[in-house]
Amino acid sequence: MIYTVTLNPSIDYVIYPNSPIQLGQLNRIEKDQKTPGGKGINVSRILTQLNTTNVALGFVGGHIGQLLIEQLHDERVRTDFTPIDADTRINVKLKGDQETEINDDGPLVTEADSQHFYTKLDNLSEDDLVVIAGSKPKGLSEDYYQRLIDFVKSKKADFIIDTTGEELQMALAQSPLLVKPNIHELEDLYEVTLDGLSDIVPYGRKMLEAGAQYAIISLGGDGALFFVGDDVYYSAPPEGQLVNSVGSGDSMIGGFIGEYQKNGDPLAAFKMSLACGSATAFKEDLAEKEDIEKLLPQITIEKWEEK
Repeated sequence: MIYTVTLNPSIDYVIYPNSPIQLGQLNRIEKDQKTPGGKGINVSRILTQLNTTNVALGFVGGHIGQLLIEQLHDERVRTDFTPIDADTRINVKLKGDQETEINDDGPLVTEADSQHFYTKLDNLSEDDLVVIAGSKPKGLSEDYYQRLIDFVKSKKADFIIDTTGEELQMALAQSPLLVKPNIHELEDLYEVTLDGLSDIVPYGRKMLEAGAQYAIISLGGDGALFFVGDDVYYSAPPEGQLVNSVGSGDSMIGGFIGEYQKNGDPLAAFKMSLACGSATAFKEDLAEKEDIEKLLPQITIEKWEEK
């Protein structure tokens, strides 16, 4: 089984203004959407589009939490959330010439809630995979991710971590199946400035040396690099109009897992990852199966060689 862990999920309230937002003035909107939010939840939604069985875990509460569950069930996403007393958060996404995000910190999660959450993973085995992604809500300890990874590893299950900074650095030593920083997160991780593929490749390799089994570095409009063993692969992005950058990286993780679970082929998984990430970038919400299938033939992968 694949489990996705979103400790701080949300409903994303996406607003499309009629004109640029004017602070201190009345603003009107052209349209709006309320969609499930959270990095692990996005992974679950993509996996479900790929007909890959998974279960979304995390903390939800109140009417907003119930709306989140209902929307996910409408998309056929299986859930086993841990209920809490506080309301699930609402994040505001303003769309226009530029994307602006206003994210809530999220609800308070108690120690009792935290312990209850672990019971959802009691039956983990070496055949399972846990995807840990996104921010932590208030009330959880600073080392909660590390403790969660230790628990998963004690069950001999694999895990994927999608976080940044020190939490990512610490997780590398635990041999995650995949890490997927973008170039800016990679720069922050190693406190460097990177310019061009030749600069980036040594730091992608460092993540494998530190313990990651596979690494994808997303380069936005410049494509992505994939690190497997001693080899590095590059793919340019397919042609399309950027509509929505939110969820593209999560979609890449969902695509990688969905394909890798089928045949264990890392290059095929990388190709699917790129198709899913790009398909989401070209839509207002996450990609659907037909969007992904349309882009897949356009993805080309080449082995990167030092010049």
